[in-house]
Amino acid sequence: MEPQLTFLTSYPEAVRTQVQSLIAQGRLAEVLATRYPQMSHDIQNDKTLYQFTQELKQRFVKSSPPVSKVCFDGKIHLDNSLGLHSFVSRVQGGKLKAKQEIRISAFFKQLPFALLKMVVVHELAHLREKDHNKAFYQLCQHMEPQYHQLEFDLRLFLTLRQLEGKAV
Repeated sequence: MEPQLTFLTSYPEAVRTQVQSLIAQGRLAEVLATRYPQMSHDIQNDKTLYQFTQELKQRFVKSSPPVSKVCFDGKIHLDNSLGLHSFVSRVQGGKLKAKQEIRISAFFKQLPFALLKMVVVHELAHLREKDHNKAFYQLCQHMEPQYHQLEFDLRLFLTLRQLEGKAV
């Protein structure tokens, strides 16, 4: 029985067939290890994640609203989200205070740096574009030229994790 490719359903049949072939040959992990030989990175806590996110924001989306909080979140389940961008409004006194927050799944602490960067770029793009439309993906590609390849590779990592029986 062929495994479900839950994370690849939106890709063409030919792509899914290639992935099925790699799985059948037991080579998916090998292909990913070859593409990403360095699995660890230095961004392991909220402080360094915040600094990294701010650097990207300053470089690419400087005029967007400020981000008040960026953190890893162990409660984000990867089957429905990799990161969250939230807009929090509070009334304090007679004023309305608005804050932008970005939460990234703690799972990205153990994935290659390029995949963490791709998710941070994705969440930063939401500062300008709320929907996943053409302008959104153009902005993502502007910040990370390999965005689409990295998104696909991330889906392969998630597929591998699912095949290994680990929680996603």
